[in-house]
Amino acid sequence: MIINTYDDTALHEAFGIDMSDIEGLGVGAGWGRVAPGRSSDSHQHDETEFFVIVAGRGEFVVDGRRHPAAPGTVALFEPFESHVLENTGDTDVVFLTQYWRDPSRALASAGNAERTTFGERPVFVFSTPPTPNGDLHLGHLSGPYLGADAYVRHQRMNGTKAWHLTGSDDYQSYVVGAARAEDREPAETAAHYSAEIARTLALMDIVPDQFTVTDDDPSYRPGLQDFFSRVVSSGTVRVTESEALFDAESGQYLYEVDVKGGCPACGSGTSGNICEECGEPNTVTDLVDPASARSAATPRSAPVARWSLPLHTFREQIAEHHRLGRVPARLRELSDRLFRRASLDIPVSHPSDWGVPPAEQDVTGQVIWVWPEMSYGFLHGIQSLGARLGEKWKAAEPQQDWKVVHFFGYDNSFYHSVLYPALYRLAHPGWQPDIDYHVNEFYLLEGSKFSTSRRHAIWGKEILGPDSVDAVRYFLAATRPEGRRTNFQRAAYETTLDETLIGTWQGWLNDLGARIGKRYGGQAPDAGTWTPEHSAFLARLGARLAAVTGSLGSEGFSLNQAAAELDGIVTDTLRFSRQEAVLAETAGWESEARTAIALELAAARLLAHAAAPVMPRFAARLAEALGLPEPAVWPRTVELVPPESEIRLADAVFFRPTAAAPRPAHAGPRLVPWLTALVGAALQLPEEAVASDSNLSQLGTSSLQAVTLQYQILEALDVDVTVEELLGSHDVNGLAALIEERADEAAVTALTEEGAR
Repeated sequence: MIINTYDDTALHEAFGIDMSDIEGLGVGAGWGRVAPGRSSDSHQHDETEFFVIVAGRGEFVVDGRRHPAAPGTVALFEPFESHVLENTGDTDVVFLTQYWRDPSRALASAGNAERTTFGERPVFVFSTPPTPNGDLHLGHLSGPYLGADAYVRHQRMNGTKAWHLTGSDDYQSYVVGAARAEDREPAETAAHYSAEIARTLALMDIVPDQFTVTDDDPSYRPGLQDFFSRVVSSGTVRVTESEALFDAESGQYLYEVDVKGGCPACGSGTSGNICEECGEPNTVTDLVDPASARSAATPRSAPVARWSLPLHTFREQIAEHHRLGRVPARLRELSDRLFRRASLDIPVSHPSDWGVPPAEQDVTGQVIWVWPEMSYGFLHGIQSLGARLGEKWKAAEPQQDWKVVHFFGYDNSFYHSVLYPALYRLAHPGWQPDIDYHVNEFYLLEGSKFSTSRRHAIWGKEILGPDSVDAVRYFLAATRPEGRRTNFQRAAYETTLDETLIGTWQGWLNDLGARIGKRYGGQAPDAGTWTPEHSAFLARLGARLAAVTGSLGSEGFSLNQAAAELDGIVTDTLRFSRQEAVLAETAGWESEARTAIALELAAARLLAHAAAPVMPRFAARLAEALGLPEPAVWPRTVELVPPESEIRLADAVFFRPTAAAPRPAHAGPRLVPWLTALVGAALQLPEEAVASDSNLSQLGTSSLQAVTLQYQILEALDVDVTVEELLGSHDVNGLAALIEERADEAAVTALTEEGAR
């Protein structure tokens, strides 16, 4: 017999509350106490656990949903359910807990779609508002925008109230830079490109539920000023005088687009305030060898008073926030790096006349920095969406049941996952934002970064059209940079289109339609006698459904995996079809043959539904060709096509060859033809022998020949490329992009125009 009595003197701190162990029960057990006004840390684990409330009153918060906790209440938590016990009363909440490992139950819970649904909670899915200093290229589209769109489509098919929100980030300093280059006002530049961005998204079949143009929304400025005033009133953000950089000739304050240098954290070349390589912020004055974009003179340092946030004081709050939602290890590692610093004082206002000034008059001639501004912009987007939907969502009153999901590139990681939670804590101390983060790395084009300024891009409008959009969405889903940098290659896209989507997918579907037309008069046959191979294939389709469901779900979201599973459905079915074909017209086996065809149709039906979030037009066309309505509900199982349905697959066209669409004018760096000729002449090779995807070492370039090329590049463009760079891993495409990045734009234009004559 074991008797154990609650003893508050035996308690010790654990999970943010007080706990003690009970030994000898054969399972983990203990007593717990939550003091008034306190709550346990949000956590999840593989054990099954239950609580019995003995005294006091509070609430359980389980995956964002609230449930009463009173004496006599028993709550059982399945493995991986995040759970919190809050004390909402004025006396201690005392409870008994038991927990144990059950591997089968843990595995079932890990794959249980019901556990990861959001119930009646509103889900706001944000893709980072693009900067309106140019249109969107495939590098942009492959990341936050395709990701958020597919995520929302899948959530809606599962009954979730989910919305996609984004907009135009008008007050970026990069808008000022683009306006200066185009000789027009920033407001005009922002308005022009925000409209172009919206049109490009529509060509990609991405139509956000809320698209906020910040400079065009009359309620945005006062709302932002109110948010900033809430932050200031916390007493944490203060006006602080610190060093800043200025252009030595014009006296222009330098930040972001107007200054470059070496990152103080990783040494990579970077613009002011954030490093795209390592994700860490800089304060501009800590850049290595800073250079002004406004003049050739070395920038000078001088003190300036700005509103500043001591972010280093938020280590525990950010760690607590990162335990609540989905936070990839990449972001948690970045946070750990940042909080190793002794101090991290972040200016949140900058001298500028483009943007929204604080309501406070402590400093003049400054605007709220656009990145802290964006934290309010998300709340404003929810409020604007709510106004159109008849919902009373207020930016100034964020609700605990809101589920926020962010899609962004790694270069935005610091802002989204560290800075914004700190600002929310200051502006709305009673709100614990429940946020999931989905981050993508850089998508390269032919080995080099997509670049608007260097025209090293494939623009959305150049490749997207009614006949190409599904192929583009599929290829970007399959190759987008999830967890690592990946590379868009035009030749690989065309191969995927021709061989996978047309040659394999469309070929199978057309052939299936032809066989049904020949043998069953164009109508879906009913399944007859089943063989072991038939039932095994049905189970295989069920496994594919489970896998694609997991890859599009909130916890394991991966368009790379989703695209692979879609192709896997077709690959599995072709293998099954070839195996069954030998008996397709053999007398005496007609019943089994009907079952095989019915199962192929079931695979086509599954493909239509599973492809809907990624390839909505293809999914709708395929469903129509199967005599089915447009897929609107996510399948829970593999279903046969109803017998006698009219099947119109034989002549269906789902994808068209690239030749039917114009090839983009700037599919690669403009200097590739010039550099190819230069390399060919230096190595005495015919120009066709210099492949753009070969590096100079592979072509047999000697050190002396590399020095010759170095001199010729310097002579032509005043660009110094080192011998090490010439003989390194860059291919001709990459070297051309590197040279363009360092060259004067006018010199590049003159050289390419001369070559074209």
